Amino acid sequence: MSGSAAAVRYSAEARVVRARAERKDTQMQKYMYLFRGGDAARAASSPEEMQKHLTKWGAWFKGLADKGQFAGGEPLDFTGKVLRGSKKALSDGPFAEAKDLVGGYAIVNASSMDDAVEIARGCPIFEHDGILEVRPVREMQL
Repeated sequence: MSGSAAAVRYSAEARVVRARAERKDTQMQKYMYLFRGGDAARAASSPEEMQKHLTKWGAWFKGLADKGQFAGGEPLDFTGKVLRGSKKALSDGPFAEAKDLVGGYAIVNASSMDDAVEIARGCPIFEHDGILEVRPVREMQL
């Protein structure tokens, strides 16, 4: 192979490697937002304040959806059942402190954990001293 042919081949291979790296860097990953707490402050709100706050949640989720960042999610009911241990003991629940109770979740698309955290900063839960936990979703191979 001549020197110029080798250079062309090397250049083509380098472009493929760079393209793969760029695709990987821009590939979106899924992150789960777990919404906790904020219930005490919300309970003290007037109906008008509560409606205004719910409108902010709707606008925030719509903004995520418009950008292709919202992949799903729902609020959770406050009731439930808990199975524990190898004997699968059943109890009413969840019984966590109000600040630790998961009130809902969302799945978002983000390019990195830092990006997912930055997106989360716009969430209305912080207006009521709530907590938003950001967790990467691992791909499950079946």
